[in-house]
Amino acid sequence: MQTMPMPLDALGASQGLSDFRVDTPREVALLLRQLADGSAQLNLNASDGSVVTATLWTTDPERGTIGFDVDVTDPALPALLQSEEAVVVGYLDSIKVQFDAHDLVLVRSPRANVLNCRYPRELYRFQRRGAYRVRPILRSSPVARLRHSEIADMKLELRVLDISIGGCALFLPDDMPALQPGSAIHQVEIELDADTRFRVDLRLQHVTSIGAEAKGVRLGCEFIRADAATLRALQRYIDQTQKRGKLLSLD
Repeated sequence: MQTMPMPLDALGASQGLSDFRVDTPREVALLLRQLADGSAQLNLNASDGSVVTATLWTTDPERGTIGFDVDVTDPALPALLQSEEAVVVGYLDSIKVQFDAHDLVLVRSPRANVLNCRYPRELYRFQRRGAYRVRPILRSSPVARLRHSEIADMKLELRVLDISIGGCALFLPDDMPALQPGSAIHQVEIELDADTRFRVDLRLQHVTSIGAEAKGVRLGCEFIRADAATLRALQRYIDQTQKRGKLLSLD
């Protein structure tokens, strides 16, 4: 099963996401330089779900290439090199940056092991948190239904604590078996309200304690390969929830 984030070719085919696209040469170059200068950790996602961690080493728009500094002993690297395409995901403070990587070639040298690819023509830039992350209205009882990543026959129904265009936070009670960070959870059914339901794969990024009185932990999850319809539904839900929150604050 493919579990990498959604390629930009598919993202670009959807409507309503043009505000997130960066396709002018100057802006593309600026974002790439920021990733390189800040030594931002990047996840290079292969089509089989393998993930290689790297940093951006070089950017050369004139030659039409960029290069990543990678660990050649990474067991996921061979699968990435065999992948027809890869999706690169990284963060600049509160901004999530995503772009496709094509024609990956590993170049070895005494100075560094560089993974080269074509210079990207466009990137997507998403707000990671802040205005785009909302807490669902409690009366809608938002839930996520999934199978435990390590206990296949165990079904869970977890409360959705908050959600954004790129991921969500779930509440796992103390009396349920723990889930391990980094694990992929496939075909999660998320129901936010009567009009917003979808299925998506998740990657568990971190597990955070939210206090002894809560009797549970917060699971921070990233959406993997969310399709265009899901992204549009999420954006509508986030916009509507923000509007409802403003109205309630005025009551």
